[in-house]
Amino acid sequence: MNPQELKSILSSGLLSFPVTDFDAAGDFNPAGYVRRLEWLAPYGASALFAAGGTGEFFSLAPDEYSAVIKTAVDTCEKSVPILAGVGGPTRVAIQMAQEAERLGAKGLLLLPHYLTEASQDGVAAHVEQVCKSVKIGVVIYNRNVCRLNATLLEQLAERCPNLIGYKDGLGDIELMVSIRRRLGERLTYLGGLPTAEVYAAAYRALGVPVYSSAVFNFIPKTAMAFYRAIAAEDHATVGKLIDDFFLPYLDIRNRKAGYAVSIVKAGAKIVGYDAGPVRAPLTDLLPDEYEALAKLIEAQGAQ
Repeated sequence: MNPQELKSILSSGLLSFPVTDFDAAGDFNPAGYVRRLEWLAPYGASALFAAGGTGEFFSLAPDEYSAVIKTAVDTCEKSVPILAGVGGPTRVAIQMAQEAERLGAKGLLLLPHYLTEASQDGVAAHVEQVCKSVKIGVVIYNRNVCRLNATLLEQLAERCPNLIGYKDGLGDIELMVSIRRRLGERLTYLGGLPTAEVYAAAYRALGVPVYSSAVFNFIPKTAMAFYRAIAAEDHATVGKLIDDFFLPYLDIRNRKAGYAVSIVKAGAKIVGYDAGPVRAPLTDLLPDEYEALAKLIEAQGAQ
């Protein structure tokens, strides 16, 4: 799959980030991960991102990273494209990018370089070096310390033919509009704020109809129904799901930093696809929070 073919796939449909399965000791559990991917793949996501933020990319050791990507690629080879998360220091990100390409990932999601603040030019150089280290398509994730503006993104798009996508995790509407207007169809645009469904209608109005769904991990049927309602401008269904599920869900998620991942793993456990505990520095939901989430999920019916 060349970068332009991947870009076409990412330009429509729902995307998601499977959680990474750990066993009781906190080690990668490939059998559980295969079971998860085999369950989720048929629900119709356009692509899945292995070892993304929801997949606890930031906590994986190098050998685990390779195992996660290989497991995802091998399991989903005939069903759904796999993009691999990469990030961290530039040379580490390059090593991961090349490893993911070697293992058969169809593309990359370039996560922020973490911690160290850097100038716009410095971040752009980081992105360019990663893009030029591989031939597969790259989607940049503008979030946290990665805050590239429209001018630099345009320059990167000119220098890096395999830079095919922009994922927004900032929620800066002015920036999003300027990027969308400046680069037009050169990139595909993805909504990437945590619990993206809450922002989906607003982003669709900006020309960003595609987003990644974390709740697809445990209520895939509902996640797809919500996406179809957004696409059809079915405001009644969208409003009902936001009121009945997403706003109460956010009330739980927002109680602690890091719960954006923890609550997804809790949801997976509730529906019978336990992915094990989150790794430090994240913490799992408290018992009362877990029970509150279980009630919300139960109200959505069988998935």
